[in-house]
This record gives sequence, C-alpha cells and structure tokens, in this order.
Amino acid sequence: MNCFVTGASGFIGANLVQELVARGHRVRALLRPGSDVRGLEGAAYDRVDGDLGDRQALASGLRGMDWCFHVAASYHLWLPDYRPMYAANVDGTRNLIEAAAAAGCRRIVYTSTVGCIGLPKPGPDGSITPTDEATPVAESQMSNHYKLSKWRAEVVARELASRGAPVVIVNPAAPVGPRDVKPTPTGKVIVDFLNRALPAYLDTGLNWVHVRDVAIGHILAAERGGVGERYILGHGEGNWTMKQALDVLAEITGLPAPRFRVPYGVAYAAACIDEGISRLTRRPPKAPIAGVRMARYKMFFSAAKAIRELGIPQTPPRQALQDAVDWFQGHGYVKK
Repeated sequence: MNCFVTGASGFIGANLVQELVARGHRVRALLRPGSDVRGLEGAAYDRVDGDLGDRQALASGLRGMDWCFHVAASYHLWLPDYRPMYAANVDGTRNLIEAAAAAGCRRIVYTSTVGCIGLPKPGPDGSITPTDEATPVAESQMSNHYKLSKWRAEVVARELASRGAPVVIVNPAAPVGPRDVKPTPTGKVIVDFLNRALPAYLDTGLNWVHVRDVAIGHILAAERGGVGERYILGHGEGNWTMKQALDVLAEITGLPAPRFRVPYGVAYAAACIDEGISRLTRRPPKAPIAGVRMARYKMFFSAAKAIRELGIPQTPPRQALQDAVDWFQGHGYVKK
C-alpha cells in the first residue's frame, strides 16, 4: 500500500514507519523543516515538507495514497499560549482528514489518546476496574488543554466518519520501547531512573504497552478496523502502578527503585509554585499542574476490543521496558 504518515518523526510515528516499511508498504512522511528524524534511521521513505495548516501540501502529498495515518499532535501540558495547540490538534485534524478523504484514501487512521476515554473509578474496596471504549465520558471531564484539544479532534474525526470519510480511531495507552528520541514523558521516567535522578514517585498507574505493538495496531486498524470505531491500543496485562513498573526496572537494571512516595498534596503544591515561576520566565515548568492532576488517577484501560477485533500483538510489558532501557543505554541517554 501507499501510505501517508503525519507525525513520522515522533515516537509512535517513527515506529509506525519502520513497521510499514518492514512489511513492504511505501511511505510518504509529512515532516516539518528541522524535524529530528533519528527515529527514522534505516527506513526508506519519501519526505514531504509541510504542516497540518498547509492544505495545498496535504493535497499534494496525499495524491495516490491508499492509507493515511494521522499520528501528528502538539503534545504539551503547559504552554504560555494554548491557541497554537488547538490549531494543530483540532483544525489540523480536520484539514488532514478532509484532504485524505478527497484524495480517495481507503482508510484514514486517526491517532487519539486514552486521555479521551472515561477514567476508571476505585470501588468500595479500592479495586479498580479498567475502562473501555464504551465508558461514558464528556468534554467536561477533559482536565487540561492537551486532553481537551485531543477530545475535540476526536469529535471532528467521528463527525467526518459519519459523513462518509473512512476514519478509524485508535487510542494508544502508555507506549514504551525503542526510538523514543525526545523522549516522551513516560520515556523520561525511564531515563531519569537510569540516571539515578528519580528520588521519589507518585501513586499513579498506566497501561504499559510496547510501542511496536502500538505501531502494528495502527496497521491492523487500517486492515481490519471498522469505520467510526475506536480501539484502545494497550496490553491486556499492562495495568501496572508506577511502583510496579519501577520495581521491574530495578530487576532489569540492578539499580535500586525509589522508595519514597510523594503525597499528592505536596506534588500539587510544588507544581503550583513551579507554574507560577513559569508564568514569569515563560519557560516550561518541570512538573506541570496538568501532569500532577493526571497522576492522581490510575489510568487503567481494557485493550480487549483491539485484541479481539484487530489482533494487536501482546508483547509483555517487561519486554517493553527492557527494550526501552536497551535503546536509551545504546543511544547516549544514560550518563556514565
């Protein structure tokens, strides 16, 4: 297939390009000038310079494409001005899907986030039942600008699907693994752990999943996904607390896991002070309030639908963490 990929220089996007090329598909990647393309090393692809606001570049780049993967997003938990993020995530999604539909793409896979899925609530005994694609959720529950912009983008994707665009929506959980060039916030936890720069942790939880499985899940969504459907790309056994993940990292590396758990109130107060300083300096805070608020919840999700209907691979989360450690160690992220 001829495949158009946005966000190809990002963590999921780079792994998606690698998996597409490995399967014999031809890739055309939309990249902004100056993009860090280290994650694409070794992959054969055609480059199109442009961005999601350039409708002419989108129309030209999408000509002759069979599949379109819209992975690009502006991901920030703090900005001095959030309007550019809404323009990229919401308006850019509309521009891209409309252009892909006009170009005759057979499938348009839109990459959303589990942040748009309803959060699980603890039961009376403290147990947490993972939520799924059918869990009721509303815009009012989007607790920060990033989640709200992605929610509105997903609304656009569903709207265009209802009008005939062949859109399939995927909601990745918390991917880890190789080619996390930036790194992502989850990858930063691993890098900080390896550098002994993680003295404490918050009592939170994620659905940990290998980034390769997420990339393959995108391809399976193009092959088998239902138009207008949502699929959580996660792991059936990947709902781990942060402490569980850090303990596994300790077993893998031989390094000690942090023992001190930061109380939520302390973390929130520190984040408020940090953001107050950022408003004066215009520099991003180390611990945004939005990130601390999200960490208050254990973001446990069920990937049963993607496993059942798409056949998403289920690489053990321990292997995902091992592969992330190996990649970071092999690419200069760990101090001697």
